[in-house]
Amino acid sequence: MAVKQITYFIVLLFFNFACSKDNKGELNVNVTLGERGTIVVDANAEGAVNYRFSFGDNAVYNETTGQIEHQYSDQGTYTIGVWAFFDSQGEDYTYKTFEVEITTADGSQGSGSPVGAIDNSEDVTNYSGLTLVWNDEFNYSGAPLDSKWHLQYIPIFGGGWANNEEQHYTDRRDNSYVSDGTLKIVAKRESYIYAGSRKNYTSARLNSKFDMQYGRIDVSAKLPESAGTWPAIWTLGTNINERGNYHGNTAGSVGWPACGEIDLMEQNGWDKTQVQGHFHWADTNSNEYQNYGLQKTIQQLGISSLTDNFHLYSLEWNRSSLKIYIDNKLLVSLSNTSNVPYDNPHYLLLNIAMGGVMGGNIPASFSQDTMEIDYVRFYQ
Repeated sequence: MAVKQITYFIVLLFFNFACSKDNKGELNVNVTLGERGTIVVDANAEGAVNYRFSFGDNAVYNETTGQIEHQYSDQGTYTIGVWAFFDSQGEDYTYKTFEVEITTADGSQGSGSPVGAIDNSEDVTNYSGLTLVWNDEFNYSGAPLDSKWHLQYIPIFGGGWANNEEQHYTDRRDNSYVSDGTLKIVAKRESYIYAGSRKNYTSARLNSKFDMQYGRIDVSAKLPESAGTWPAIWTLGTNINERGNYHGNTAGSVGWPACGEIDLMEQNGWDKTQVQGHFHWADTNSNEYQNYGLQKTIQQLGISSLTDNFHLYSLEWNRSSLKIYIDNKLLVSLSNTSNVPYDNPHYLLLNIAMGGVMGGNIPASFSQDTMEIDYVRFYQ
């Protein structure tokens, strides 16, 4: 999309505010106007770890890069807020608000929300004491947004993945794409070679480029029905530095399981009426591997088919506990004591593995199957 620098008609008035304990860096904001009501905001402050943007539509959008694109449907003057945070708790920050005049909108762009954000068709849950800080509603078509998702495809163990899994992950549109309001993760039977390693199945594994310490994660998903598929909605500590992941060594390099793993949802490949939540970690005192989880059937939970219908998979995480829910029904919980490493930011993963420890035998009749994601929302 062509853009041009905003000049005399765009920025009308700036207000500066600060709540930075150390006043680490001045917040600089640059605004660029594109065609048909599009605006690109670039924010930069030395020492900032996260940026937040508000366009006056009752939602905020977080970006670690400091850049966001927004589209207005109508011409007019709008108020924009920009925050720069210098700590992960959001207590040390500075921000600016300013008014902007939009002259290029043509009234045809619908809700005007950023691509992937909540539109007027979405029913959004509000939680007391929490604010929506990052989300993807998948209200677009094509590849998953590069600004939000990383497609992890480099095998973590030479030519393959953990747990005797039988797939290669790819960054191809064949294995992950967005259409009709949902993200599709597609596992397929096909011969595929990566770095000299041949596998008979392909799939996709997405990393969120946003990470978070404490809060709530909601993922609305419909699971694959085929035997042999192992779908998962889960998190890893950003400090894992796993081969090929998005965050690398930006937060450390403690490895697994010291980073901590939280499985909001895993389903085995032989009983699609069951679902489990699980925690994996290394004891912070002994460094010994520990885990705890529970598996329940849809009958025990009192919910409908996991493969025919969408269900809400959620994590509530604070300094005292971690709780995993399905449709707001408690599945499993863990006390957040000093012996567990759940005091560091985590990022979200979405994937379907094939076979392996939880996928089990893959029938010869398997061709392909899909996990659909309606939305992903992070609250703090």
